[in-house]
Amino acid sequence: MAPSVAQLESVTPTVDPIQAIKENVKVQPKAESTEDKGPSYPFYYPYFDVNEKFPPLEIFEHDEPGLRADPKKPHLLTPNVTTTDISPYIGTEVKGVQISQLSKEGLDELALFVAERKLVVFRDQDFKDLGADRQIDIAKHFGPIQRHPTSGNVKGYPEFHVVYRDPKHDFFREYSGANRASHLQWHSDVSYEKQPPGTTFFFILDQPEVGGGDTLFLSQVEAYKRLSPEFQKRLEGLRAVHSAVAQAEFSKKRGGPVRREPVESEHPLVRVHPVTGEKALYINQGFTRRIVGFRDEESEYLLRFLFDHISKGADFQIRARYEPGTVVVWDNRVTAHSAIPDFAPTFRRHAVRLTPQAEVPVEAKASTTA
Repeated sequence: MAPSVAQLESVTPTVDPIQAIKENVKVQPKAESTEDKGPSYPFYYPYFDVNEKFPPLEIFEHDEPGLRADPKKPHLLTPNVTTTDISPYIGTEVKGVQISQLSKEGLDELALFVAERKLVVFRDQDFKDLGADRQIDIAKHFGPIQRHPTSGNVKGYPEFHVVYRDPKHDFFREYSGANRASHLQWHSDVSYEKQPPGTTFFFILDQPEVGGGDTLFLSQVEAYKRLSPEFQKRLEGLRAVHSAVAQAEFSKKRGGPVRREPVESEHPLVRVHPVTGEKALYINQGFTRRIVGFRDEESEYLLRFLFDHISKGADFQIRARYEPGTVVVWDNRVTAHSAIPDFAPTFRRHAVRLTPQAEVPVEAKASTTA
């Protein structure tokens, strides 16, 4: 990467270089400035207003764009587009197409492609420079955008969920548990909603200069397939409670907002994707609290096994590697993910999520295609 103007200025010689050569004196560069210049995109700095309030969410009829898509995807995967699968089960890297230039048909095909591949990593995107209104307009194609009840958003634009960490702000480690040996926390975004998210957008603004700060993703479809047929049958028909209560209590504890009362929803342990028909586990350590109808010990035992199953499934997990201009799009209905806080505390990690909501989760039936 070419040096910035600031970097060039930081190596200005402290003595005349010609004189130094004559005297065989080594030229000493100035010490590099450690002054924090602030976020590259200050418009997206997280905004917390404890007086901001949202009404309860209403059930709506979801119009799934992937069902309208041409399976051949001629508007998305044009001849100049290159795709590279990251693993057989999840993840594809795409180059040669701009999300911002896709037609409505292209966006429908994107929804289908993401449902099939679970996660798609788009490189060299102009998305972060489109402006808030255009970014929101694109995301709304996939459903009403969830407005997060506790996280930082953008002033005047509650549709944005801002992910931010710098040396003075480390909310992720606080929430995931400062006393844990590992700060990984597998979750599916806001799965406590009555209509949890589907096709989800995440774009990078600032990232650590020396690697790190990526995200792990896993396929809940493959996690389900790895279970024995008899165990799969036992899980189908069960329902679990997903709760926003702990998230709201954490926000209150640190003086943050609770923009609407925390909700708890019952969702099937095994759900079916409306486009692909695939069955997927729908549990996550972040928000799934108990299995309906089970004793506490029974529920804890089964959930612990399932959490352990997905967290150890390295062969159906991938690491989404971020670069400048990266936009990752994933399907929350069939994936789980965890941020990787593996970078030095002196670095900044700044990203934004747009989280369109989808259908009420549909329970797997014996007649449903696996």
